[in-house]
Amino acid sequence: MNALEMKNVEKSFKQRRGELVRALDSVTLAVGRGEVVGILGPNGSGKRTLVRVISTLVVPDGGSVEVFGVDAIHHPKRVQRSMNRVSVEASFFKKLSAMENLLYGAKLYGVTSGEARPRVKEILENIGFAPKRALEPMEHLSRGMQQKIALARALLTSPVLMLLDEPTTGLDPRSKRDVQAFIRSIREEHDSSILLCTHDMGEAEELCDRVGIMVDGRVLAVEEPEELKRRYARNGCVPTLEEAFMAATGYSVEEASAEEE
Repeated sequence: MNALEMKNVEKSFKQRRGELVRALDSVTLAVGRGEVVGILGPNGSGKRTLVRVISTLVVPDGGSVEVFGVDAIHHPKRVQRSMNRVSVEASFFKKLSAMENLLYGAKLYGVTSGEARPRVKEILENIGFAPKRALEPMEHLSRGMQQKIALARALLTSPVLMLLDEPTTGLDPRSKRDVQAFIRSIREEHDSSILLCTHDMGEAEELCDRVGIMVDGRVLAVEEPEELKRRYARNGCVPTLEEAFMAATGYSVEEASAEEE
């Protein structure tokens, strides 16, 4: 049984002028137990819709989504308990402290403050977050620090499926390394399965067992990084992952991250 299995998933949205835009076009994707799968794609490719469908925030128009064998479309509450999501657009109670936000998030999953506090301390240490800063209001923290708190909040519930939507966006190089190292440790220690959407080619190559490229709502390929690069080889020359991405999408990494989704 896979941690995640999607088959022929479709999703369209109606624009203001009444036109339909297809965000997901017959997407078929699987994430094995304990596997890290990365999805690369320009903004507007459908990555965010993909994550929202899996996390049951958006209902697809067609196809099937199963999380550990449970139908996520018909039984969203059951699958929500086994997964968590970290998004680049994470929301908080900005007037409350980081610690208060974390304890509140834990309580929503049935974890008491007494149980959550030592876990919060451990997580913050592992991602290089100074404990004193956790007592400050969220509105006083940088975007990078808020992103670390978003990751800590997701990890509090020890999810067996993690959906990471640009988890290191806005982080300085050291913080990015801290978060990436912690993602690896969570995978190794808790056998978590991870779907990672990112623009960072190095991050995808370093953390992922398989990597897929998504364009115009379609997943073109999901393969081991070396296999994916060989797919776009020309004249016997194997490209870098960034060059393979450019060949598949027509975008440079800079253009991919600058476009609005």
